[in-house]
Amino acid sequence: MSKQMSKKSARRQPATETATGPAANPAAPCPCGLDATYRDCCGSLHDGRTTATTAQRLMRARYSAFVVRDAAYLLRSWHSTTRPSDISFEPAQHWTGLEVLGTTGGSSFHRDGTVEFRAHFTLRGQAHSQHELSRFVREDGHWVYVSALERP
Repeated sequence: MSKQMSKKSARRQPATETATGPAANPAAPCPCGLDATYRDCCGSLHDGRTTATTAQRLMRARYSAFVVRDAAYLLRSWHSTTRPSDISFEPAQHWTGLEVLGTTGGSSFHRDGTVEFRAHFTLRGQAHSQHELSRFVREDGHWVYVSALERP
């Protein structure tokens, strides 16, 4: 996902604010849209209990990291050659849903892949969406985000 944000539709569950961003409720539905709690889904990737087995799984975990403002996970899951030095979040931006529109490659048998998605958000009360085709590769055996590609 790009720096700004940086799949079925998901609606973000209400969360409380912390000094660094919304707190993730481990028992709440995962923001990525899969049918699991945050703790059992993206939370397990964010805290290092599991790793993404596909490019799509990593993309969903990165979306959820934007929702809960987990900059450490976003940086860890970014390719070393394109990773920014830090990430800042727009306080008035709230992620509200994710749609995965398509994938190529990116399975446990591939070395690279793409995920096309649309992420919905509000900014100062106005609804917006970000449509992106993201490139993922394996680095040191783990899926990582490389960059946004031009959409055809």
